[in-house]
Amino acid sequence: MSLKGRIAAPEPEGEARSDGRLVPVYRAKLLQEIDLAEMSALTAAERRSRLERVLGHIISREGPVLSTAERDLLIRRVVDEALGLGVLEPLLEDASITEIMVNGPDRIYVERHGRVEPVPVRFASHEQLMQTIERIVSTVNRRVDESNPMVDARLPSGERVNVIIPPLALNGAVLTIRRFPRAYALAELLGMGTLDEQTLLLLAALVRARFNIVVSGATGAGKTTLLNALSGLIPDGERIITVEDAAELQLQQSHVIRLESRPPNVEGKGRITIRDLVRNSLRMRPDRIIVGEVRGGETLDMLQAMSTGHDGSLATVHANSAEDALMRLQTLASMSDVKIPFEALRDQINSAVDCLVQLGRGADGARRITEVALLDSRGHQAYRLAAVCRFETEPMTADRQVHGRIRHFPLPRRTAERLRMAGESVPPAFGVAATDDQLATREAR
Repeated sequence: MSLKGRIAAPEPEGEARSDGRLVPVYRAKLLQEIDLAEMSALTAAERRSRLERVLGHIISREGPVLSTAERDLLIRRVVDEALGLGVLEPLLEDASITEIMVNGPDRIYVERHGRVEPVPVRFASHEQLMQTIERIVSTVNRRVDESNPMVDARLPSGERVNVIIPPLALNGAVLTIRRFPRAYALAELLGMGTLDEQTLLLLAALVRARFNIVVSGATGAGKTTLLNALSGLIPDGERIITVEDAAELQLQQSHVIRLESRPPNVEGKGRITIRDLVRNSLRMRPDRIIVGEVRGGETLDMLQAMSTGHDGSLATVHANSAEDALMRLQTLASMSDVKIPFEALRDQINSAVDCLVQLGRGADGARRITEVALLDSRGHQAYRLAAVCRFETEPMTADRQVHGRIRHFPLPRRTAERLRMAGESVPPAFGVAATDDQLATREAR
């Protein structure tokens, strides 16, 4: 089933409006006129063209009398209902929209450029919304009903979908569709203001020198986008295994193995977790492992992989700061079925993680790196973070844009030496600390 439609035209007044009066009537007439077996042999574009042509003949033959704009709108909406997701089709076609949030049949919001805004489209009824939801989940062999009121799935076309319906959702069925952004290179993120040139040079050197990097940030901060950009710096000859809950990464290297978790089937069986995949990936002779997001017991397996011969691995975690990311990793690792004291988990993190990259989204919706910190503690020490890059925000001005400057700090000597041994140089804006007193360090709790 195609999720592509056309850009929405302004809705005319009168009967042709998408208020549920004419659309279901002409959808039924259209289904009576076509040969479903013949349609199944056509491509998606051919099916749409055929349906538009047949429906045009029906309207010309039976009425009603409509203006050209009303006729075109009615044809588009009926075909969208027959082939795709109805009123959502134009939103799915809009490349500027990254998230679609349906809060019941008459409240639809989208995220554009980091900002959430309502859109003037609606479903005709709760029943029509539920029909759309059922059509979506059926494409991935799932069902949604009172006995199974929550569904989280990835559509064949790539979008990630979450559905929750009554009785859990008190205000009606809620549908959230996350559209994956296209893959950006670090140079493109530089042009977008996500980072500056010196930070780009440092991150590129760290990836090439096989530092283990954890990208942290809140929901929607751009963690996956940055992770994908960093992965583009991995040499082409290495064997890379990606592990994700929903496959979003788009690596361009030739030797990439993509693994994706699987939810249970309708009988509640067959679930494959992220942890299962991380454990299996260790048996697949990876050079580097990339985990889209650690959120449970798989964190311990990932940390063990990072500290036992899989240097240069990457992962993301939900956290509001670099310090919080460390504590989050420690808490998640403790969720493993292996009972390990917190002190031992701290030692594991000290051994595994080299760098934390914190992302934030400003009040203006812009996503940017707010801090790059190196974990300069080892063994049984308390966490000791050395900030090497920090975005310092200035007071917001009348244009409602976030302004600030990026400060760079000297690298720990141990980091500089490791870069040198890997054939990489320290970017000039950073330099190397002569003593520990010159480091912008702080201890995490």
